[in-house]
Amino acid sequence: MAISSPGVGSGLDVNSIVTQLVAIEKQPLQPLQSKASTLQAQLSLYGTIKSQVSALGDAADALAQASGWTAQTATSSNTAAVTVTASASATASAFSLSVTQMARAQTTASMNVAVDAALGVPADTGTLAIDLGSWATGSFVASASPVSVSINGTDTLSTAAVKINAANAGVTATVLRSAGQERLVFQSSSTGAAAGFRIAAAGFAGLDSLSLTGLSNPAQSASGMVLGQSGLNASVSLNGVVIDAATNTLSNVVPGLTLQLQQVTTAPVQIMVAQDQSAIQKNIQTLADAYSALSKTLANATRYVPGGASGPLQGDSTTVGLQNLMRSIAGSSSTGSTYSRLSEVGLEQQSDGSLKLNTAKLTTALSNVSNLKNLFATDNASSATNGFGLKLRDFARGLVKYDGTVVTKSTALQGAISRNGAEQDRVTQRATRVESQLRKQYSDLDATMAKMNALGSYVTAQLAQWNKAG
Repeated sequence: MAISSPGVGSGLDVNSIVTQLVAIEKQPLQPLQSKASTLQAQLSLYGTIKSQVSALGDAADALAQASGWTAQTATSSNTAAVTVTASASATASAFSLSVTQMARAQTTASMNVAVDAALGVPADTGTLAIDLGSWATGSFVASASPVSVSINGTDTLSTAAVKINAANAGVTATVLRSAGQERLVFQSSSTGAAAGFRIAAAGFAGLDSLSLTGLSNPAQSASGMVLGQSGLNASVSLNGVVIDAATNTLSNVVPGLTLQLQQVTTAPVQIMVAQDQSAIQKNIQTLADAYSALSKTLANATRYVPGGASGPLQGDSTTVGLQNLMRSIAGSSSTGSTYSRLSEVGLEQQSDGSLKLNTAKLTTALSNVSNLKNLFATDNASSATNGFGLKLRDFARGLVKYDGTVVTKSTALQGAISRNGAEQDRVTQRATRVESQLRKQYSDLDATMAKMNALGSYVTAQLAQWNKAG
């Protein structure tokens, strides 16, 4: 019978012996696995560094571009009457604004009828022709071809409203109900004197209740609609100049400004436009925060702790060099402004390498924004003397471009991880081969020992028989 358990023939603990010998073969895995863990931590850190470098580049670019210094803020002395917003194209100015008339839409209303009453009888069919245009001269002047809406005798005001709204004719229809009665209210979709409408009914008598063909005699029949209000333009006086507009939102009447009219004024509203220094300060603070975040990451990654846990990149020349270059740029000088260093305008380097904003110094510098801008945005075609916005932007862009330091380092780390994995595979494969060889050898030993034991037993039995026979 074949031996099925290692060691049966030899009496040895084959499984234990093989396990221990294979463990010796696998000993190189431990330092390789430890190294892989370190490399993964370093690669993850460089992912963070790349993201923070990009953030620093974006923050610096905002100060390197002229657009980063053109933000304007606008204020209104009476926001209940007029609100104002400014775009970057607005210029510093001040003016007086009076609102004499608000823009409004034309409205009309039908006579009251019983709720859900049909407009006619089932056999009736007709149309409402809706024209858009102006009543400015007292008579209607159409501005577009009429839109025709088919209405049946079985339609109620509610079903008629649905059909009218679905036609997108430039008016909206709404049913109002009160005390068991209802009426249909029309309103032009746009405000302004040119956004009026006329409605002509044809087909059956009940449809006349939804007609409006004139202002002085608004009804096509005695039961026709009545005018609620005419469409009007907004009218304002800006520094004494009268301006009309079809809506209550005035865009670029003053370049770069949007004025939102809220109500007619009883006294002039003062509108002021000035450079938005809070936006500039925010951009500078964003630069300080981005720089400090990257500086902290680099400092933690390269820290040395005697007898303790040092940073994952401690002693790494690439990372230490990046950290030193970054600090060197922040401590350098620029030409083109009466200021030459960041510390002079409040961006002060701290002992931990971060930048802290001294708001008192920055407030003083903001009294001459043009001069402050030059410290960041001056292009001298020299990396040594350019403005700090350009210096830090170009520094960041150089690190994260396809052959930049950060990308190259990340690629190198990924390559080291791949090589480490391949080496671990080789160790594992070698241990597997050794285990297979050992088990074969011990299996052969078991078989040989089993044969020898069997032969020994046979010889012993034969000798015993011979002794008995003698």
